[in-house]
Amino acid sequence: MPVLETLGGALFGAVLQLLFDKLDSHQLLHYFRGRKLDVRLLKKLKRKLMDINAVIDDAEQKQFTNSLVKQWLDEVRDALYDAEDLLEQIDYAFSQTQLKAEFQSSAIKVSSFESKMIELLDDLESLLDQKLVQDFQISSGVGSGLVNNVSGKRNESSSLVAEEVIYGRDEDKQMILNWLTSDNESCSQLSILSIVGMGGMGKTTLAQHLYNNPMIEAKFAIKAWVCVSDEFDVFNLTRATLEAIHKSTDDSRNLEMVQGRLKEKLTGRKFLLVLDDVWNEDRDQWKSLETPLRYGDKGSKILVTTRSNKVASTLESNNIHQLKQLQEDYSWQVFAKHAVQNDSSKLNSELKEIGMKIVEKCQGLPLALETVGSLLQSKSSVAEWEGVLRSNIWDLPIENSKIIPALLLSYYHLPSHLKRCFAYCALFPKDHKFDKKKLILSWMAENFLQFSQQSKSPEEVGEQYFNDLFSRSFFQQSIRSKKTFFVMHDLMNDLAKYVSGEICYRLGVDRPGSVPTTTRHFSTVKNPVKCDEYKSLCDAKRLRTFLSISKNCGMSIQELISNFKCLRLLSLAKCHNIKVVPDTIADLIHLRSLDLSFTDIKRLPDSICSLYNLQVLKLNKCFFLKELPSTLHELQNLRRLELMMTTLRKAPVLLGKLKNLHVWWGGFEVGKSSSEFSIQQLGELDLHGDLSIRNFGNIVDPSDALAADLKNKTHLVVLSLEWDLKVNNEDSIKEREVLENLQPSKHLEQLSINGYCGSQFPGWLSEKFLLNIMSLILYNCKYCQWLPSLGLLTFLKFLEIGGLHQIVRIDTDFYGNSFSAFASLETLKFDDMKEWEEWKCITGAFPRLKDLSVARCPKLKGHLPEHLPHLKELHIWRCEQLVASTPRAVEIEGVKKDTYSFNTSGLLVSDTSLKSLHIDSCPGMNILINHCYYFLEHLYISQCCHSLTNFPLDLFPKLYDLFLEECHNLQMISQRHPHGHLKSLIIKKCSEFESFPHEGLFAPELKRFCIEELEKLKSMPKCMSALLPSLTQMVIDTCRVVELSDGCLPLNLKHISLFNCSKLVATLKNGVWGTNPSIESFSIKGVDVECFPGEGLLPLSLTQLYIHHFPNLKKLDYKGLCHLSSLQLMYIQYCPVLQCLPKEGLPESISNLRINGCPLLHQRCKKQEGEDWQKIAHIKYLSMG
Repeated sequence: MPVLETLGGALFGAVLQLLFDKLDSHQLLHYFRGRKLDVRLLKKLKRKLMDINAVIDDAEQKQFTNSLVKQWLDEVRDALYDAEDLLEQIDYAFSQTQLKAEFQSSAIKVSSFESKMIELLDDLESLLDQKLVQDFQISSGVGSGLVNNVSGKRNESSSLVAEEVIYGRDEDKQMILNWLTSDNESCSQLSILSIVGMGGMGKTTLAQHLYNNPMIEAKFAIKAWVCVSDEFDVFNLTRATLEAIHKSTDDSRNLEMVQGRLKEKLTGRKFLLVLDDVWNEDRDQWKSLETPLRYGDKGSKILVTTRSNKVASTLESNNIHQLKQLQEDYSWQVFAKHAVQNDSSKLNSELKEIGMKIVEKCQGLPLALETVGSLLQSKSSVAEWEGVLRSNIWDLPIENSKIIPALLLSYYHLPSHLKRCFAYCALFPKDHKFDKKKLILSWMAENFLQFSQQSKSPEEVGEQYFNDLFSRSFFQQSIRSKKTFFVMHDLMNDLAKYVSGEICYRLGVDRPGSVPTTTRHFSTVKNPVKCDEYKSLCDAKRLRTFLSISKNCGMSIQELISNFKCLRLLSLAKCHNIKVVPDTIADLIHLRSLDLSFTDIKRLPDSICSLYNLQVLKLNKCFFLKELPSTLHELQNLRRLELMMTTLRKAPVLLGKLKNLHVWWGGFEVGKSSSEFSIQQLGELDLHGDLSIRNFGNIVDPSDALAADLKNKTHLVVLSLEWDLKVNNEDSIKEREVLENLQPSKHLEQLSINGYCGSQFPGWLSEKFLLNIMSLILYNCKYCQWLPSLGLLTFLKFLEIGGLHQIVRIDTDFYGNSFSAFASLETLKFDDMKEWEEWKCITGAFPRLKDLSVARCPKLKGHLPEHLPHLKELHIWRCEQLVASTPRAVEIEGVKKDTYSFNTSGLLVSDTSLKSLHIDSCPGMNILINHCYYFLEHLYISQCCHSLTNFPLDLFPKLYDLFLEECHNLQMISQRHPHGHLKSLIIKKCSEFESFPHEGLFAPELKRFCIEELEKLKSMPKCMSALLPSLTQMVIDTCRVVELSDGCLPLNLKHISLFNCSKLVATLKNGVWGTNPSIESFSIKGVDVECFPGEGLLPLSLTQLYIHHFPNLKKLDYKGLCHLSSLQLMYIQYCPVLQCLPKEGLPESISNLRINGCPLLHQRCKKQEGEDWQKIAHIKYLSMG
């Protein structure tokens, strides 16, 4: 039986449990006896720790109201960590004795153990003798009283609506209301929905509004509201439910009696029961409570509020509704309601600006917005509001804040081992996106994971810990570039820092001054060189974690080793100042995780192999590292070795002896000689993650590939096989045998075969052997004459085929003769198929296809797939033989148009919800202009659609960006209705284009407008200032006859480029910029003038001016420049006859001047000696070329 009960236990509970386990170990006792040390010291230490354990629970509760208790707890924490360090040193000494491999540099003097133990006992005794300890309540086990004390801080909820108005929850409210009032539930008698969200998210308030909705009254015969909170007592909750129904007290004496009464009350009647604030994760207790509830009539519902997805799962919820943070506008409404009672007139512009920043800081958490808003209700000065903005919410007096107890309650409900893991996350700065596996490995390095040798692996235990914290809303998921990361809400980050105290320190984030000597975990968020407090780090001698986030560790690795002997985790990833790892690395006897990824190291010392405790070694992207120590296999506890994108010449031969070692290799190159890698070495290793194997030409005997044993590498997720393209006919047969012998595991998810030289693909490339494959790339397999039956790969989502120059036809074999072929495929790409002529399509194939791309297939004719209901993106490029169907006349919305039907040789775009269409260099193709493209957002047409004369913008109501290039017969864009989505319009090299809509181009959201080489266009769109109010960027290039239609540009225009448009430039003098110009950047090119710019030509608001390719420009006119008081950057390029700068100089505001390709001017601006040098000597940034 464990000494400690960890549910709801104190932060130090897990540390105490670890110490008790070590003290109970036989090897510690044997070591003391074997070295003739005083065994009684171990017994004394255990007794002192038991005394600490008896009072730690009450002490942790009292620390928040008594600073002396907080100080006492800090000292206890340090003593416990010292005890852990000492016991680990003894454990290391024992291991060295067992291995008979003691290194002089890391040997520990046995005689020092007793003195350190005595010193530790004195410290513990001194702490226990303090007077305040007498006032602590003694508990039978950690956690016995803690939760009950804390739970008292949460007021019991009722069904009465506390907040009349609820902001930003209309969608949530409607969704749950629909569920409550729906009759189409399954045949089960009882249906459960759980509202899940972190503390302070407004779950109870939402439930109150739903409970009191008039629609509910008519729907249910019985309603009951029960606040469950911390203690899930079946008898009390059943009685509370009965009392909520009767609106009176119940005198039932036992569970049998109260459940019988509740059953009688509910039988045959439809009821709604709200269980607010549920924490119970015991399914048996829930089943017991649920028993009488199942007698209600069909359609009865239970609405639950909880902070934990695990609770929702325990209750077997039919639906789980995740309550998210409020959006910014709703957040402001909540804040304003409490800060100024919705009277924004009380706020001047300065206060409102500060208020918006405070709202942003609260990150959409309603309770935080309410707390801070209420605090500001009595404050009206800017200084007071700024003070709140700068302060941490945890600095608020607890009586003024509901958020502190609300979030502390979540923390207190954590088991002790999870508290330690969560507090460790105080190392991360706010908004830091962290990787799940990396955090788990950090916990493992710190020895936070409790596991036994016979049960789960530490990685599996860490996964369980992480998922528990995630399910309780301590972490939030963030997906970026299709990769999953995690973040903590700012207030959760504050909570982690609050409970960890000085244990964790973030350089550049936490209070400046000095690093506390008691710090155990340290991260560099900012460059250490720029932080004065970094100098004091060396005083924190008992540091356990050094995590470099800032890409600069600030000191040499030798300094780190000499100063911090207790390090468990040393992460120096991306610290390029690390070039050498010294032999003294062996002094870090506690080290469990070492990350030297992306450093410039060239070798690892042999002494690293004496790090007995080392579990994780990361050497990713170490481009200068070519080999590992030959004795690396002596690291008996090594569990993870990462070598992603590190190209080694050779690896230790005996690595396979480490049975628990997981290897992430990344790139493996088959060597030529016996001193280099042989592919057989892979067979000895437990490979994980991604693996790329190259240089198969160095394999002499195809049977060697079989020895790699890829078939049994069940943890490989991604496999890339790459051949050298140099091959002859004799090699082709050998390479086919090699590939046959490289059959991967059935668990593989992604496979790429590139440059394969055989004439046919292997037999294992089928659904029988690749059961879980989701991504497949076949590229540059130039000699393969047909494709395998890939349509039968059930889970395949991504397929790319390119460079298969022998493929002429793709027929039914490709589909596996199945009408449900490619059942899961979402992306299909063909590229560089030089001989491909025919694609035979099967009805029903590709039912889920979203993205289709066909590029560089010059001989492809015939039909593409006809029915693709889910197609979102279509990309066709350089497929010269693909042609459109015959013309036909179609009437739509009363307008008759003779059009060419673009069905991409069969594909009816109109039948899909297509979002993106890209057609390039396919001269035979046209686009169907006889129906509405309701979903199309992106349209790119280049060198095709030559029958298109009019582009009707109304037929593309959701279009976001439009690109038209070399559509040789396009004459105009037409429009009858405003277009509310178009943001980018680019028209290039359409030689017949001559007009925009008659009344002007009405696109209020358009931001970017570019036209180029429109030879017949005479006029820009009319009324641009009114119809294009959002336009910020405009480029007009080589449109020689174009003019502004009404002489006025949009007021929000910021960037304008005019290239080779002399006629247009000549019109820029008569108030074209409007009364309030916002133009910041002006680029002008190819104007044939001798003097530029004319007076009044350029807008006053200009900050950047680019003048280039003026062949005859001789002089810059000061009158046209002197009024540009905001000009910062001026770029003069390729003005070969420009002789000098204005004699008056340039505007004083210029801080950046670049002159290129102006030989005469360059000579006059030479530093010191040039005649114009004094005119520009004051400019901060000068560039002459």
